[in-house]
Amino acid sequence: MVDIREVPEADIDRALELAYLVFHDRPEKEGRERHHDLLRHCLRIGAYEGDAIVGFMAAHDFRLSVPGADLPCPGLTFVSVAPTHRRRGVLTALMGETLRRAGAAGSPVAALWASEAAIYGRFGYGSATQGATIEIDSTRPLALRIEPDRRPLRLVAPGDAVAVVGPYHEAARRVRAGRPTRTVLRWTEEWLTEQDEEDEELSPPRIISLGEPGEPIAGYVLYRTKPEADAAAVRTPGQVQVHELEADTPAVAAALWECVASLDLTGRVTAWGRPADDPLLHFAADRDQVRVTAVFPALWLRLVDVAAALTARSWAAPVELVLELTDVRLPANAGRFLLKAGPDGAAYQPAAGRAPDLTLDVRELAACYLGGTRAVELAAAALVVEHSPGAAAALDAGLRTPLLPHTADEF
Repeated sequence: MVDIREVPEADIDRALELAYLVFHDRPEKEGRERHHDLLRHCLRIGAYEGDAIVGFMAAHDFRLSVPGADLPCPGLTFVSVAPTHRRRGVLTALMGETLRRAGAAGSPVAALWASEAAIYGRFGYGSATQGATIEIDSTRPLALRIEPDRRPLRLVAPGDAVAVVGPYHEAARRVRAGRPTRTVLRWTEEWLTEQDEEDEELSPPRIISLGEPGEPIAGYVLYRTKPEADAAAVRTPGQVQVHELEADTPAVAAALWECVASLDLTGRVTAWGRPADDPLLHFAADRDQVRVTAVFPALWLRLVDVAAALTARSWAAPVELVLELTDVRLPANAGRFLLKAGPDGAAYQPAAGRAPDLTLDVRELAACYLGGTRAVELAAAALVVEHSPGAAAALDAGLRTPLLPHTADEF
């Protein structure tokens, strides 16, 4: 008999051992200590068989930017089931308890990054944002179609990084949906660690900001570098890995990209997890020099309380639709509802006696919620059923955002 209960702090190391077993990982002492410290500040749910932990799931206490609002949103992480207990309902039980607690705490949404994309749709999660990997050939100057901002660039001392760029990041987070809060602990333990957890050859983090001395910064880039390699007579030039770049304007972004692309002893810039609508892809003068090498699902979103989630966000255009929604995990969300929304607000109420305009599962609604997935595309894929012509396009118009939702905060 498996018992689902909170994992006390004394059991964190045992829970981590299970996670390392499942993810085929063996961090060094510093990495283990960092994981332990992060989990101390998380909700921790375990599946116990006797005294043994056979399943584990943690949740960061995040707030997530959504269009026009900032909502409490548990960020699920370290989801693990022992290989001896797979396909026995352990993950379902852990997920059910976590969603129950999220609802009880008043969190309309929950989020995660999927290690395996096939798993979480059955729990009502939809892929709500996309990330793009961009590669720049920096063996020659970066060709641009716009003039970069020529205000001064400054290196930010590591000890000053959180104070200098933290407030800027928080302001930028609210402009684009899909971005979780970043505490001082997450800054120091995830973004500013001396040693990169995945690649020991990378340098410590470097931060360059742009702006006049004494004035608020207008943008920054956080990056690491890797030295040139010469293995088996194949020379690999030094690399720059951009972890984050935020900018007030395209001209500021152009200056920061130009800066990292001109670093001495390097010949390639890679940037993982950039937004699909990154302005660089338009103001780069040579798209053979600036290439998108991968596009992938990033943040997966779950609507825990559909009514609260839909009425909390802002709407770009008037919408009046009857939605027939299915949700096998949280039946309170299921049924036929009238959505009336627009720039002045939204209402969502039962509409049992009315014919539906759209039929969809909560997974598809979650994918569309931040404005990053279009309902018309899901209808074309037969994942949304459109009973009234134009209903999917009307929903898309209401959910539309000026910028695509995006986050690079993997957790």
